[in-house]
Amino acid sequence: MILRALAILIAGALPLAAQEAAPTKPPERIVADLSRDDVDITTSFDGSEIIIYGAIKREAPPLATPLDVIVTVEGPALPVTVRHKERRFGIWVNTGKVAIASAPNFYVVATTRPLEKILDPAEDSRFRISVPLAMRAFAGAAEVDDVVPYTEALIRLREQHDLYRLDEGAVRLAEETLFRADVRLPANLMEGLYATRIFLIRDGKVQDTFRAPIEVRKVGLERWLYRLAFEKPFLYGLMSLALAVAAGWGASAAFRQLQRS
Repeated sequence: MILRALAILIAGALPLAAQEAAPTKPPERIVADLSRDDVDITTSFDGSEIIIYGAIKREAPPLATPLDVIVTVEGPALPVTVRHKERRFGIWVNTGKVAIASAPNFYVVATTRPLEKILDPAEDSRFRISVPLAMRAFAGAAEVDDVVPYTEALIRLREQHDLYRLDEGAVRLAEETLFRADVRLPANLMEGLYATRIFLIRDGKVQDTFRAPIEVRKVGLERWLYRLAFEKPFLYGLMSLALAVAAGWGASAAFRQLQRS
C-alpha cells in the first residue's frame, strides 16, 4: 500500500514538474522571411538588395512602452591582423600589431531608431549586436598596451569600403506589428554563408530573436576563375601571365598601326 501511494504521488507530480521545466514562450514573437536567401555573384555583379520583412505575433495587446526592431546581416568571419606603421628614417616600418581571432568580412546593422537609445549595453554585450562587438576575441597576447585604436582602424577601413555599416532608421515599423528592412549588399562581397538576425527590443531588452541564412556564391566565369585561383594556383598564374603578354602585344600592335596610318 505504501509503495502504491508513493507511485500515485510521483505520477501526479510529474506533469507539474514537466510544466515548470518547459520553457515559456515570449509574449511577443517574430515571424519573418527574406525576399531571397541566395545571391549570385557574376562578372557583372554590382551589388544587390535583400528585403527582410515580418510581423510581431502576440498573445495579448501590445504594451505601452515603444517597440523596436534591429536587423543584422553578417558575412563570413576570418582572422585579421591589424598593423600600425610609422615613418622612421625615411621608410615605413611596423611599430605594433593586433591579431583579431575572428572578424566578419561584412556586417551591417539596421534599426528602427538610434541604436544607443533602444539597446541596453548589457544586451549588446550578450548578443554582440553593434559593429565593434561583432569582432570576436583577440588571438594571443597583444603586442600593444591599447588595442582599441587598432579595432577602430579596422572598422574605419571597412566602413570606407562599405563592408561595415550602421543604418539607423532603416527598419520601418508599422503599428508595432509589421516591419521591413531593405539591406543593401555591396559589389565587393565575399563568397560564403551569411547570417541574418532579427532582434525584437522593448525597454532596451531583447524580447525575441529570429535567424535566417543567406548563401552568397560565385557563378559562371567568376566562379570558374575563383576556383581555379585556389585549386590550381600555378595554372592560374600561367594563364594570367599569358593574358598579360597578349594584352601587351595587342596594345603594341595597335600603337604601331596608328603610327603607320
